[in-house]
Amino acid sequence: MPVNRRIFNLSRRLWKDRSGVALLEFGMTLPILLLLSLTGAELTNYVITRMRVSQIALHLADNAARIGSGSQLQAKQITEADINDLLTGAGLQAGELDLYRNGRVIISSIEPSIVNPANSRIRWQRCRGSKTTRASTYPTAAQRAAGATNDNLPGMGPDGRQVTAPPYGVTMFVEVYYEYQPLVKTSLSPTRDMTEIASMMVRDRRDTVGGANGVYQVSGVTPSTC
Repeated sequence: MPVNRRIFNLSRRLWKDRSGVALLEFGMTLPILLLLSLTGAELTNYVITRMRVSQIALHLADNAARIGSGSQLQAKQITEADINDLLTGAGLQAGELDLYRNGRVIISSIEPSIVNPANSRIRWQRCRGSKTTRASTYPTAAQRAAGATNDNLPGMGPDGRQVTAPPYGVTMFVEVYYEYQPLVKTSLSPTRDMTEIASMMVRDRRDTVGGANGVYQVSGVTPSTC
């Protein structure tokens, strides 16, 4: 049989052969299925991580509003040790997120302003986390342009949802910054940087006169200054 004839017959058999179609289709769709699966897993992990960071901010604000020692008949005093314990607890709650290696926490104590009683002031701030380039975003650029300072703030938080200190009271404001650690690749997640805020009003009467700006020093304890 001539060579051309054999090639022609082989071509016809290959053309009619359907035994490898399923494998070929699987090979063509596998990259798409893999991409969809990895994207779904990354988005799920991102949402869960964001929820956990939000919960950390909320629990920090709530616990910061509760700390202090003293009887019901006197204003409660807070110490640097109390604040350090508060921050350590947040790190333990974060677990494998490794909050202080991948992020930064800023706690602010908001009290009525002595410059303008209608406004508030940041009495003290404490921070922890390796991302030291992350500073508090308050006062915002717009607030500073309007003349706001740490001692004369119209409020802290997003526009329309700003919190202030109650008269003769204290509000704790927490900012948590976190750099998302992807399962596969950062480009599969919406963003890498997460920022969550929370605030809570101090329910008990707090001593804001003693110590350094209302925080008492403890021998051997290093303040978590910003």
